[in-house]
Amino acid sequence: MPAAEIRELGDTFREISRTVKEHEAGLAEGLVRQTKLTREVHHRVKNNLQVIASLINFHARSAKSDEATEAYASIQRRVDALAVVHRHHYAELEENRGLDVRSVIGELAANIRATAPERAQGLGVTLDISPVLVNQDVAIAVAFLLTEIVELAMNCHPAAQIRISIKPIPDDEHRALLRVSSPALVESTALETLVESRYGRIIGGLARQLRTKLHHDPLTGAYEAAIAITGKP
Repeated sequence: MPAAEIRELGDTFREISRTVKEHEAGLAEGLVRQTKLTREVHHRVKNNLQVIASLINFHARSAKSDEATEAYASIQRRVDALAVVHRHHYAELEENRGLDVRSVIGELAANIRATAPERAQGLGVTLDISPVLVNQDVAIAVAFLLTEIVELAMNCHPAAQIRISIKPIPDDEHRALLRVSSPALVESTALETLVESRYGRIIGGLARQLRTKLHHDPLTGAYEAAIAITGKP
């Protein structure tokens, strides 16, 4: 009897092992299918963003006034912000660690300078960003938020000098402090008018999307907010 029980136990163990292997194979196959589908979605999003950018550029070239040209450029900056995050997210899809916010904002700043109107050729953007990772939702909201604040500063002073920094918050491994400062963001009639008429609601909405409070220091011209991070590269 003991020998028979041992044989039965061995048969049961082998059956369980076979079932586990089949289950693992099914999961692996499903993961491959999901990865292929995700890549296909990313590819289509990239193509759609390229089409949108091309259409904006086409209409901008035929704009009848400087005001219309700047309006198209403003739209283009927001499309660029989304495209930058999308490219970086696609690049790290395999590891899925999070997006390197320093690389994202570096490319974003370059695009903003490239699309600045002629009157803002003196625009300067300085970056001081620690190597931290964020998820895609945070990266998108941060990219849009920075685009809005930089454009706000640019419309207050065409040759605005802007400093963007992101630093980990001491004793808080899950958050970093985002800070955008510029003399153009110091309290003024122009700033107040633009915030009330155009930028305030958008900036406030993006802060809520980040689930944080955005503070403005009117004396130093700085916007600050704590953002969620997932770690370091």
